[in-house]
Amino acid sequence: MKQITQNLKDGKMTLLEVPAPAVGRGMVLVRNHFSLISAGTEGSKVITARKSLLGKAREKPEQVKQVLGSVKSEGLAATYHKVMNKLDAPSPLGYSCAGEVIEVGAGVPDIRIGDMVACGGASAVHAEIVSVPRNLCAPVPDGTSLEQAAYTTVAAIALQGVRQASLQTGENCVVIGLGLIGQLTVQLLKASNIKVMGVDVSAAAVELAKKSGADFACERAFTGLEETAQQLSKGFGVDAVIITAATSSLDPVELAGSLCRKKGKVVIVGAVPTGFSRKHYYEKELDLRMSCSYGPGRYDSDYEEKGIDYPIGYCRWTENRNMQAFLEMRDKLDLDLLTTHTFELQDAISAFDMIVTKSEPYVGILIRYDTEAPLLTRIQLRSPLGTGDQPRVGFIGAGTFAQKFLLPNACKLAEMIAVATASGNNARNVADKYSFAYATGNAAEIITDESINTVFIATRHNLHAEQVLAALQSGKNIFVEKPLCLTALELEQIAEAYHQSEVRLMVGFNRRFAPLVEKIKAALPEGIPVAINYRINAGAIPADNWIQDSVTGGGRIIGEVCHFIDLALFLAGGALEQTTGRIMKTATGLNDTLVSTHAFADGSIASISYFANGAKALPKELLEVHCAGQTWVLDDFKHLFVYDSSKKKISLRTQDKGHAREVEAFLQAVREGTPAPIAFEDIYQVTAATSALAEQL
Repeated sequence: MKQITQNLKDGKMTLLEVPAPAVGRGMVLVRNHFSLISAGTEGSKVITARKSLLGKAREKPEQVKQVLGSVKSEGLAATYHKVMNKLDAPSPLGYSCAGEVIEVGAGVPDIRIGDMVACGGASAVHAEIVSVPRNLCAPVPDGTSLEQAAYTTVAAIALQGVRQASLQTGENCVVIGLGLIGQLTVQLLKASNIKVMGVDVSAAAVELAKKSGADFACERAFTGLEETAQQLSKGFGVDAVIITAATSSLDPVELAGSLCRKKGKVVIVGAVPTGFSRKHYYEKELDLRMSCSYGPGRYDSDYEEKGIDYPIGYCRWTENRNMQAFLEMRDKLDLDLLTTHTFELQDAISAFDMIVTKSEPYVGILIRYDTEAPLLTRIQLRSPLGTGDQPRVGFIGAGTFAQKFLLPNACKLAEMIAVATASGNNARNVADKYSFAYATGNAAEIITDESINTVFIATRHNLHAEQVLAALQSGKNIFVEKPLCLTALELEQIAEAYHQSEVRLMVGFNRRFAPLVEKIKAALPEGIPVAINYRINAGAIPADNWIQDSVTGGGRIIGEVCHFIDLALFLAGGALEQTTGRIMKTATGLNDTLVSTHAFADGSIASISYFANGAKALPKELLEVHCAGQTWVLDDFKHLFVYDSSKKKISLRTQDKGHAREVEAFLQAVREGTPAPIAFEDIYQVTAATSALAEQL
């Protein structure tokens, strides 16, 4: 299928052939008929992408701070690679579209194949097919054209701003900023019998607002602006001001304060600064409100990704109910008035050039799709070679981690057959970058492809068990990023399937392959117990991050502490007999600051301190290994201090946590037909101990 993408490094836009996405649980697969370009939001992205690196940095000061922090912790070369990898990739555009449902995922009981729906959110992109969560789909009523329905998401933004203003019939409102969302706001207010005054710097926008139904509209420079607002409000000041402008100037919020009556409301929908002067807002006790996108549920993964709705008794208008409300009142609005351009998909890039250059006036810009065009679920880039015993690799998942640590190392040592990711543009980008034979949006294709003998799994944690089991049943060698699975039941199912197979199964416990760890292991005397003290300054992760979610990520004990238990097991060398721990109670309720202790069959002991509350300036990991009068201290996988009768220091030029070596060792085992570098018994012990620790804590 075709999708509009933009390279964030140089701003180049492409109509890219990408694989169609697969429909997951709670998702709806839609063949687009129309999508709407949000000229303000998308135009800003396009303009920023076309700037130099210095220009991008000026636009994104917060991201510059993150980059500088990364340089300090990871080094200049690693940070540069990470930044360039993000920039030099096809990025999607779009978030408002409408089309026909062609497939429905499990857990979606109320939408059928053939239904017409309006879609919103990050996955409702400018592409021939989109896969959208149920709560971001709204059924289109009979009699509503899909051209009109394509406005739904942008209109829901305007509608949420109107709701935040809490206006009643007969009250009055000023709309500052008369772009597309401003025009929709004017029409929604008039449909609710509100008196409306519009203000903009553009004379054309002002004239359009009058056609949209504004009782009065004027340019910002109009000298009688405040007097007119007084007349509209019968001398009291307006009941509310909705700001839909996008500007770095403080003028809109200052103007809003001067126009409002006492106890009035100012609602910010657009991108404007809020560092206003105190005078009007203090003396009038104005109510300043922010309007968050399409409404309650936006940016909430439980609502958007998992489909957990807010009870209507507690939240009357969610983002989905706002989308439905717009569609139901569509006949009261004049969207044809706002549609200035309709581009065929093959010509759509010129629409963005028009937005950037402002070569002609525009408001509502639609993209129309050829619904008869054939759709490709797989993009074939070359024919597989299939030579000898060479590992023939398929990747399921190719996010930031995989692109940083797994793919660059695997592509040197194996034939890259196929890559599957949730987003088609990412699958195509990775396939091009690492010379895969084909890209697909369906992970099942990789599992069933007989030309693939080795599968790398780098998806979200909740998918690992299912994908590992499927790969085991298909006789594939498997490298799965940690954790192996999330529950004890899944572990037993995997163990049973593994013992019935003849394949290699390895979990990405990379630290045991770090060169300085291998030096410690080689120096440890045989048969003598060791005492290990391991401190991890893990840093805080927000509570709403998917890793913290018990269902999707399993939490940080399952998802991360397994790494450190494995390293302790590797160094101790004996079976893990006992694991206990205590967690620090915090106001957040997150189980991410803890101390665990581990006892091994040979008498070795280990203490693992995993802290999410430490200083950012402190290096992440410090490992101490004590044995027979000797001590090894590993400082963040870059410096190793050896203490016996004297002190010795071994340093690397850059930090090395063993990622390259683990991939090399695994693929070498596949090529030579030898056992996996990590014994399954070790993987089982670590996974069982981590699961038990999480349950105990």
